[in-house]
Amino acid sequence: MDLSTAINAAQTAALAEIKKYDAPNPIQFEIANAQGQKLAEQLKIDKHVVMLGTTLMDFKIGQALSENRLKDHIEMSKDAAADLLKPFKLPSEITDKVVNCILGHHKTHSWAFPEAEVCANADCYRFLTPRGLISFLIQIGKREMSVDESIAYARSKVEEKWNILSLDRCRKELEPNYKFLKQLLTS
Repeated sequence: MDLSTAINAAQTAALAEIKKYDAPNPIQFEIANAQGQKLAEQLKIDKHVVMLGTTLMDFKIGQALSENRLKDHIEMSKDAAADLLKPFKLPSEITDKVVNCILGHHKTHSWAFPEAEVCANADCYRFLTPRGLISFLIQIGKREMSVDESIAYARSKVEEKWNILSLDRCRKELEPNYKFLKQLLTS
């Protein structure tokens, strides 16, 4: 089993989706992947599973947005990820962890593995860092939203992600950003 080949295939497929649908935001994609690797290393958990999780957690969000099915993006991503990874014949313990990463990245599904909690926390950096939030605002500026609607949406994402954060190290690191971004978006 060559996990690096599966990771390369997942990243190629995810980047193709980003190019096709302009979502998820490529900068936010990079932020989550990098932060996931950093946390996995710090917590000494499976970096390969975390990379697959952060790469595939929003795999089908672009398609879901284009079909006005945003609420279905997690299930769509899970199903598409399972199809993508099937040819690699990964051990079930790895695919189970990756699926849990995808299902749990919004904290709407319990984390059965530490890798899933790390992916959910890494996802929060997309909206709780100035770079991530600014890139998001630029992206949603392409949609037919007013400035006030964009700011309200960004504010809701900042709150959502702050409430998902579960790792003390992440909360401590991101708290100044959270306070700053919250103030910025309510001024």
